[in-house]
Amino acid sequence: QVQVEESGGGSVQAGGALQLSCKFSGRTLFAMGWFRQAPGKEREFVASIAWFGSRTTYTDSVKGRFTISRDNDVNTLYLQMRNLQPEDTAVYYCAASGRGAPVATRDSEYDYWGQGTQVTVSS
Repeated sequence: QVQVEESGGGSVQAGGALQLSCKFSGRTLFAMGWFRQAPGKEREFVASIAWFGSRTTYTDSVKGRFTISRDNDVNTLYLQMRNLQPEDTAVYYCAASGRGAPVATRDSEYDYWGQGTQVTVSS
């Protein structure tokens, strides 16, 4: 069984920054990712990183503003968000896969999810 502890989030003005964290424990994991869901919209992929190695991938709308990283020593995944915009407002979810692919962009590829944390960006 994998335990997931998600933290961070909050409210900022446009142009501000926030960092999300997600601590995993319980088994070996592979692809790690962040997703978000805005009100009235479907959950969408944000970023993914390989737990082993340095491979990352981002959705186009966050490239150059968001950075996904992880610290294997403390089994923690991060999402550093800069220059936040109102369209980034959403509930953000961390996710992890136990299946072996280094990165993954579809939510069906993930097995374990955080509880979600609200990010609100005001103009």
